[in-house]
Amino acid sequence: MTTSSFIPGLELSRHFYLEAVRPLLEEAAPGVTHSAARLGSGSEVLGFDTARSADHEWGPRLQIFLHSQDVPRHGARITALLSERLPKTFRGYPTHFASAGEADIRVMQTTDGPVHHRVEVTEPGAWFTAQLGFDPRTGITLADWLATPTQLLAEATAGAVFHDGLGELVPARAGLDWYPHDLWLHLLACQWRRVSQEEAFVGRCGEVGDELGSAVVAARLVRDLMRLCLLMERRYPPYSKWLGSAFARTPQAPALTPVLTAVLAATDWHTREDHLARAYEAVAAVHNQLGLTDPVDPATRPYHTRPFQVLHADRFTAALSTRITDPDISSLPMTGTVDQFVDSTDVLSDPVLTRAATSGLLAP
Repeated sequence: MTTSSFIPGLELSRHFYLEAVRPLLEEAAPGVTHSAARLGSGSEVLGFDTARSADHEWGPRLQIFLHSQDVPRHGARITALLSERLPKTFRGYPTHFASAGEADIRVMQTTDGPVHHRVEVTEPGAWFTAQLGFDPRTGITLADWLATPTQLLAEATAGAVFHDGLGELVPARAGLDWYPHDLWLHLLACQWRRVSQEEAFVGRCGEVGDELGSAVVAARLVRDLMRLCLLMERRYPPYSKWLGSAFARTPQAPALTPVLTAVLAATDWHTREDHLARAYEAVAAVHNQLGLTDPVDPATRPYHTRPFQVLHADRFTAALSTRITDPDISSLPMTGTVDQFVDSTDVLSDPVLTRAATSGLLAP
């Protein structure tokens, strides 16, 4: 593979569609309506890819969407023609993807034979259902929102649509763009509750000489604050590999990153707690700037009679909860989405919730 410089994956896929795939598509199925996009898994979809990404599952790839009745009529012919006629390389990158010998992982590789390409031919309902577990074109239920990891919602709403001849991808993605308002308030309340459940543990672990445990709790709180900032900015938090990269793009990152880094670097619980207090107050100020509730005092304070400095983040949970008017949402347990639910203190201390989490019985 010879490339003069790295081309971001979305840009590569856009040109690949316009210059290589679309002309062959029009030859294989002239007049057949289609849409084209690069959605789903992959660092390039979220805009975090680098030259390192090219070592697996990255390259000139995309989805072609047809009407459901057109997939059995034309899908196999399109796939075969692309295999026979696509250029072996595009902008210096192989269009052939060979098995990496691990599960279904594939990597770009030159070939002299037919191209095993990564142009998926499908229909919107099948793709969305495989990606999310439901088809947003037919409506999104409260259970759909709660049971879908934010990583998957990010993958479905990020990326790029290159052409929407079907007229279905753009409105479907718009419907997934963000949670309904009252549900957003509920999820913010649940995220603050996660903070409230563990904020005193940093000091309590340290007080009994467990600095390692204190550091682990602090790291969890840093993660929860980062996710909270993303939720406040109406951005789906990605999974752990890209959480820091996504957080770095929030307006809060320039001021908060040094503070959160200091929390993680601290070697004693008092220092750790001091830095966390600064972080709590900064994030609390952002909450007040949103104007979603009446102002909540952002100052930290002692944890009841114990000598630990906390925010008492449950105050923000209460303020947000009082603004929810949808009865179906106001009656939900304070466990939030699947991301907030699976390792919350509530689940870990409640055998009924634990069984629900491990048996896939999550329901609003």
